[in-house]
Amino acid sequence: MKTPSRRSMIRSLAGSGMLLPGLLSELMADTPRTGRTASQTPATTPFTPKAKRVIFLFMTGGVSHVDTFDPRPVLNARHDTERRPGSFYKGTGWKYRPYGESGTEVSDLFPYIGGVIDDICMIRSMTNINGDHFGATIGIHTGSATFNRPSMGSWVSYGLGTENANLPAFMVVSPGLPYAGGQVWGSDFLPAMHQGTRVIPGPEPIANMHRRARTSGLQRTELDMLNYFNQQHLKERDGDSQLTARIKSFETAAGMQLAAPDVFDLHQESKSTLNLYGLEPGDTSGFAWQCLVARRMAERGVRFVELIDGDSSVDRNWDAHAELTKYDRLARNVDQPIAALLKDLKARGMLDDTLVVFTTEFGRGPFVQSPGTDGRGHHSRVYTSWLAGAGIKGGMVFGSSDELGDHVAENEVNVHDLQATILHQLGIDHERLTYRHAGRDFRLTDVHGRVVHEILS
Repeated sequence: MKTPSRRSMIRSLAGSGMLLPGLLSELMADTPRTGRTASQTPATTPFTPKAKRVIFLFMTGGVSHVDTFDPRPVLNARHDTERRPGSFYKGTGWKYRPYGESGTEVSDLFPYIGGVIDDICMIRSMTNINGDHFGATIGIHTGSATFNRPSMGSWVSYGLGTENANLPAFMVVSPGLPYAGGQVWGSDFLPAMHQGTRVIPGPEPIANMHRRARTSGLQRTELDMLNYFNQQHLKERDGDSQLTARIKSFETAAGMQLAAPDVFDLHQESKSTLNLYGLEPGDTSGFAWQCLVARRMAERGVRFVELIDGDSSVDRNWDAHAELTKYDRLARNVDQPIAALLKDLKARGMLDDTLVVFTTEFGRGPFVQSPGTDGRGHHSRVYTSWLAGAGIKGGMVFGSSDELGDHVAENEVNVHDLQATILHQLGIDHERLTYRHAGRDFRLTDVHGRVVHEILS
């Protein structure tokens, strides 16, 4: 049986008296609406951006800087000796080696990342505004450790809009809920359309991703009808931002049924690409899948992609109060895929305008309560993050901790500085990107933050 065309479907509905004349004329237009407009907000920037998009890699739980990216030989030399009553020095159990032309040292936990170190700028002087998981996690994501605020991805969505009308500007690939839960990708007082869309690794990454209508033409007719009635409803409620955002969210959902299946169809990827990431065909469970999907999202115009490793369970995150030995397993899960992501982006000419950020909420302390302790406590005074691509100086180390990895020794970079720098590379002045709420203008960096120009090419 021949599938009816879109126009014949509309004429059939009109003939039965189910369509009003005004609606009929809109639906019969040659170019029906296919979702929201490509730009949600004016995408003007005060200066030429180096980055079109961000891929934000967040390691939940607090990765120990002194065991991964910040070699402290003096700490190792004092390992298990007493610092003061009830406090002993704890060195690392992993060796550090120099990599690349830059000779930047990386621990044996991350040999693949070491292999791409000349594309990376290592910041060994990060600090956070809070020392507990919840506060530090929302601090690095929202700029506030105490109050609900929009996440960085939401601010980017608000400031720049989306490049693809059928995909959200902000997407988060997270197998579980991190510390602070959905606040990590929440939009708070920004319009709800800027909230991150969560993708859960597995056979159905997004619920209801496939259309229920028999054909795409029939679905388009139904959506055009819904859009007409929604717009008529909105006209009577001019200025209702919540209603506008709700309509936009439905339009985005409809668009995703057109675009999202293609994003997650890894059958299109070559065997050599899968091997690069260390991904077995059909596997949708590991960080390799998250990284490859992130590249595909970036290719299709998603502005801000966040990949979250781990959740709030200490068995599945980098929280190492009592078991640093689990780092071998955790690092294997992310090391090769992250390095592959950088190589893949570079090979496709995308690393030049894609900013990749690797971070965690804080580091781990260099001191323990007794000799032989297999673990470290929270440490927000200093830790390590790194950036690559989109105008970042590769093969560079910026800032340092002291000889024990306890305090910042030089060039402190706080979370607001990191946020300001990310926005700057996107062409956004962090002091000018504001939103009026509750009688005042808010911004991601609050009243803080400086762009770290020293790491920019």
